[in-house]
Amino acid sequence: MLSRLSRPKAVAICALPVVALLATAVFAPLPFAVAQPGMTANVLGENKGAPVITISGAPMRTTSGQLRMTTIEATGPDASVSLGDVIDGWFRTDRAVLPRDAVYPSGNSVQEIEQHNAQQMQQSQDAASRAALKYLHVSEKDVKVTLKLADVGGPSAGLLFTLGIIDKLDGDGAGGDLTGGRTVAGTGTIDAAGDVGAVGGVALKVQAARRDGASVFLVPKEECTDARAELPKGLRLVPVTTLNEAVESLVALEKGKSVPSC
Repeated sequence: MLSRLSRPKAVAICALPVVALLATAVFAPLPFAVAQPGMTANVLGENKGAPVITISGAPMRTTSGQLRMTTIEATGPDASVSLGDVIDGWFRTDRAVLPRDAVYPSGNSVQEIEQHNAQQMQQSQDAASRAALKYLHVSEKDVKVTLKLADVGGPSAGLLFTLGIIDKLDGDGAGGDLTGGRTVAGTGTIDAAGDVGAVGGVALKVQAARRDGASVFLVPKEECTDARAELPKGLRLVPVTTLNEAVESLVALEKGKSVPSC
């Protein structure tokens, strides 16, 4: 014999599967990473008690000002990111939700990803040294550059490493500092020919830069739009595509001349 349920009870019973599905969606891990502004480091100074740039075979200048490389911090490759985390990240200006595969190579273990990032950092440092010495017309046989930056991986510090080496060896080329005494931050890959490449995460990196006192930010030109999206007040964006442009812009700023902006 069948009995009828009251309307409230029927609605409650029908709603149970929906509630269960929503609960599962909220707490189920999703293929995303949540990123936020990370640490910055002055490549002209020390990082964790050790000089970032060490040069032998040529005298090193005493510099003023700072050249700060910038980073983002993202949830780990094995971290569980829920729908709640994603929604929260989308509505915050100091967070970014990214496909996990855009941050970490798909299918790799945590150890393999760490090795990949370390390899990219080493390649970036090698390219930075070659690009800087080539710019200064200095032979790699005569001058050895050692770069050391703890707990940072990937290639995005290449441009700032290169500028740091140039500032340590030659400054602005006329006895002054390449920074003009300012705190300059930036991001961008570099190759041995001095070409600057995009890196991603610039909307978060500009926030990290301003937080740590930068007034100028060097950004790969193709990422100007992203950098402007959450640009903090008091931070000037200077677009660059080559090492020559970056140096020329910094020297122009030092002399009070106009420079390109995003």
